[in-house]
Amino acid sequence: MKGIPMQTGLLRVLRATVASWWRHKELRRTGQTELARWLERETVLRDLGYLRQAAILSDAHVICGEGGTFIHLGWTNVSTFAPIERFPLAALAVALGTPFIDIRRVTDVIAFANLPRVTRDGSVDAANSGAGRSVSLNTYIDMVEQLGARIVNDPRARQST
Repeated sequence: MKGIPMQTGLLRVLRATVASWWRHKELRRTGQTELARWLERETVLRDLGYLRQAAILSDAHVICGEGGTFIHLGWTNVSTFAPIERFPLAALAVALGTPFIDIRRVTDVIAFANLPRVTRDGSVDAANSGAGRSVSLNTYIDMVEQLGARIVNDPRARQST
């Protein structure tokens, strides 16, 4: 993407991804080109909204494990069963600076399953404990990193200065 503004590059990736969906290909094949274009436009706008949220929300992150890839955006999750390498939206979010937690190397699944969840609204209830407990993204990263996860775009490094 050398020499291409990031916005143009983003749109190209999103449009190419959406145009390759089997449903949109089938609509074009059957002559329903306008419907395919409309659906593609709506999907690109939705995905741009997800990318904006990933850039704005303090606890937004992408996590990839054996079960697939998830973009956590507060109360919204976007996911696929594919690894991040086959999920362009997640790869774009990470390229734009969203923290990425790669748990594919974590071998202690029981310990991972018992970790608290990342808070959805930015507030942490210190009194809350147990299965419903939630912690900040930084605390979660500390915990999952001890289990062997790889962290990209670590938000802790940005806050240490």
